[in-house]
Amino acid sequence: MPYATAQCIIFYTVLKNNNMTDKIVKWSAAKETSPGNVRDYNEDAGMAKTQNRLWVVADGMGGHEAGDVASNMITQALDGVIPDVDFTHYIDQIDDALSSVNQQLRVMARDKYNGRTIGSTVVAMIAYDKYVAYLWAGDSRIYRVRNRQITQLTRDHSEVQNLVDQGLLDAKDAESHPSANVITRAIGASDNLYLSTGIEEIENEDLYILCSDGLYRDISEGELLQLSLSGDPETVCDDLMRVALSREAKDNITIVVTKSTFQNDD
Repeated sequence: MPYATAQCIIFYTVLKNNNMTDKIVKWSAAKETSPGNVRDYNEDAGMAKTQNRLWVVADGMGGHEAGDVASNMITQALDGVIPDVDFTHYIDQIDDALSSVNQQLRVMARDKYNGRTIGSTVVAMIAYDKYVAYLWAGDSRIYRVRNRQITQLTRDHSEVQNLVDQGLLDAKDAESHPSANVITRAIGASDNLYLSTGIEEIENEDLYILCSDGLYRDISEGELLQLSLSGDPETVCDDLMRVALSREAKDNITIVVTKSTFQNDD
């Protein structure tokens, strides 16, 4: 792979449904990260821990030796979470780990950085049985590609999204708005952490794209869809990064792509 990081892992879980025989769900995943074309350092971090059914993207803020510390603290903390047979408990463990990082960053900002905000967005997805759950804070996103259609599953915690929701800004103008980079939630941004969550049932050959804003600032949703139609996570990841780096790529870019494939339990 020509980019900073790439990996592809295969993992199998059992999917059960009362109306059909047991199925095997094969999860494949790929990850890439790059500082982009302008910055000399990378404040993003990503994780594709497919054996634990866990995928993560974090986009740090606070400058070099601060934002990258924050994003890597998130992936390191989640890397230490042990999968649980109880889905709710597994999600709670993810929540607890992120809350712990939030408090650590608050203390670090006070003691080491003179109160300067040190933080990171986060988007994490967990697969369990026939479902995926996802948690997020900030403007890192999850897209799902299903039946040749793309859907953004997360809703940005940002000033421009608030303006769009209030009818004060057209969604098509959000990316070029002066406040496009201003987020309203992040790990480390405040003493109390509020994560948004979602859950959905998976279907065969669902493709999920987790990404920092450096990707979707340069690639439209329609282009994301077209570049995802090969269905192979490693190819999709590679193509998305290649096209993003052919554009301005002013920001860091991190992409995690994962796909579910149902197989009969023969």
